Amino acid sequence: MSARIVRVEGVPCRLPLHGVLAWGRGSSLSVAEHVLVRVYLEDGTLGQAEAPPRPTIYGETPASVLGLLKYLEPALLGLEISDTARLDAARNSVANNHTARGALDMALHDARAQAAGGTLFGTLLGPQTRVRPSFILGIADLSEMLAEARRVVSAGVRVLKVKVGRDHVHDLRLIHELRTEYGDAVTLYADSNETLTPELAPAALEAMRDSGLSYVEEPLPVRLLRERAALRAGGILPIIGDDSCFTPADLERELDFGTIDILNIKTARNGFTDSLGMLNRARQAGLGVMIGSQASSGLGTLHAALMASQAGVTEPSELSFVLKLQDDLLNGPISFTDGWLDVAALAGLSVDEAQVRRYRLD
Repeated sequence: MSARIVRVEGVPCRLPLHGVLAWGRGSSLSVAEHVLVRVYLEDGTLGQAEAPPRPTIYGETPASVLGLLKYLEPALLGLEISDTARLDAARNSVANNHTARGALDMALHDARAQAAGGTLFGTLLGPQTRVRPSFILGIADLSEMLAEARRVVSAGVRVLKVKVGRDHVHDLRLIHELRTEYGDAVTLYADSNETLTPELAPAALEAMRDSGLSYVEEPLPVRLLRERAALRAGGILPIIGDDSCFTPADLERELDFGTIDILNIKTARNGFTDSLGMLNRARQAGLGVMIGSQASSGLGTLHAALMASQAGVTEPSELSFVLKLQDDLLNGPISFTDGWLDVAALAGLSVDEAQVRRYRLD
């Protein structure tokens, strides 16, 4: 039976959050306005993925994601879903547009697995069927951050990625309060989102290390390549690369300069194809690896969890942002138990059309 692409669709949706996610010097997110990317085949197969546009990070908006899908659709129509070479060529015929192209790649993988008589989980589930999830703790008042930490820890998460960088005194007080409350039962690490300076970074990282943090993500601006290499060479804390490693080419640059110890791979911006390639390259280079979230809802979390199940993912992965959502598009919840996420158990979850109708914007 033929399995040619007959339609590519984007469905914008808005999901409410519990409070606001704030990070960096001034970025924040109060709702999740994402695009459900859909690839239809002539045999009735539907492949789906989530694009989470982030204007302050990638320059994408829901409208730009929808526009790119319309732009690429003519090049995709009529292609066999098994023709990965031509599909990748079409998808990569445009630059940037990271989450739009990443979601399209994942939707194509989903459709391909189904067209072959299988499932995405059957195709991509790796050997690590239980993984350690982390939660992104956004910048807020101290009491609010502590309350959110208690909520997610009570929901089964045991790793917190603490957003820092606006007020160093506040950051250290929060870390002290979290360490006092949880001791070694909860792992803590920091995400500076490029907010430190070369002059202040060594002392800031020393203070984080002495407070019991495991590592720090992007302490310096990405453009300060030599300064970042020098900071990492100092060996104060292991450094995670995220904003510096959008693409495989970015990763090669960072490896050349020796700037990072751990790679944060985000399926939301890389899809499965580039994520798998970057994972293999990181393993060759001896880097630690975690799978990150772009504030993903349930569908994006399923896809990120599949990547986190792969061999070579060594660190906790950002798979619990669903706890920040008031509702979701899936037909059931994603649950966490005593610091673990059972990835294999997620195979039965899928997009609920009633939920899509409830939250779609068009």
